[in-house]
Amino acid sequence: MSCRAPGSSTIEIMFKLVISSLLAALLLATAGMAETDKKSAFDKPYLELYVRHLWLLLPTDTVTVGDPKPSDVPGMQEIRVKIARGPASGEELLYVTKDGAHIIQGSAFDVGFNPFKKDLDKLKTSFQPSLGTPGATAVIVLFSDFQCPHCKLEAEMMRKNLISTYPTQVRLYFIDFPIEQLHPWARAAANAGRCVFHQDPASFWEYYDWVYAHQETITVDNLKSIVTIWSKDRKDIDTLQLGACMDNKEADKEVAAEIDKAKEMDVTGTPTIFVNGRRIPNSMEWPSLKATIDNEIEYQKVAKNAGETDHQEAVTGRNEQLETRALVRGLGVVLRVVVCRRCEGRSESLLE
Repeated sequence: MSCRAPGSSTIEIMFKLVISSLLAALLLATAGMAETDKKSAFDKPYLELYVRHLWLLLPTDTVTVGDPKPSDVPGMQEIRVKIARGPASGEELLYVTKDGAHIIQGSAFDVGFNPFKKDLDKLKTSFQPSLGTPGATAVIVLFSDFQCPHCKLEAEMMRKNLISTYPTQVRLYFIDFPIEQLHPWARAAANAGRCVFHQDPASFWEYYDWVYAHQETITVDNLKSIVTIWSKDRKDIDTLQLGACMDNKEADKEVAAEIDKAKEMDVTGTPTIFVNGRRIPNSMEWPSLKATIDNEIEYQKVAKNAGETDHQEAVTGRNEQLETRALVRGLGVVLRVVVCRRCEGRSESLLE
């Protein structure tokens, strides 16, 4: 028993009810504020702020956050974030949970397919300069720039070692990617290379070696004149036709298509090579590249999901080029130009 004022129990109960109601209201308000303040990766300004801090970007760097798109990964969206620092640029792919609460940086793979299937599906090499054996186990696609000093070193390394080491197991394809912001004569050199390739596919590789060997002496002003001098010593190249092709830029649409292909592949610098779809975005020493190729050749003995599978198409394309060249030699300069233009049109349609 205790001493208690009359009616005190009722007052106490009412007081507790009031306090409980106030606490409940406060909790609801707090929950609402938390929901309102919840951060989301789908909020572009916030995601930009977040990745600037995450990647320690400079205040002068330009960051562009793309729109969310469906992802191949179930339950996820993907957002591409582009970063530019002066003339250089790059891109990162982020996977975002549907509630926007979590981001994952990296790559996702479907183990039922080749891990590089997306890039393999986009790499088209029809009517591109090539070396090596049609139907080879390992296909290397090289995106390069004739004025790039790193490309020069890569070119010398590959020409010295690649085909001599793998005479039947590797095929190399070349795709122009002149970076005009950095290299003022690179696109003109790419145009000239396509003009050479139209006349004689084999002579392209002589031109390729020659340009890189003389890279330090070539300028915007002297490119045409020294290419013309080079061509006069080549029995398979008509110098007048080459000069006309360079002047009217009839091959520039092909170079533009190659540049578009590089951008579609998210190639942001040169040299960039793909070994059966595996992206190698920087130049590497021969032992490292050889180890990559050896690994791919060994893996394909079991996987059989990459390499130049359409052997017949590759052989047919090469034979068509050789037959066209033979016809051109026999019919003279006028018909040679007409046939070359027909080849150019076919090339454009395949690249677009």
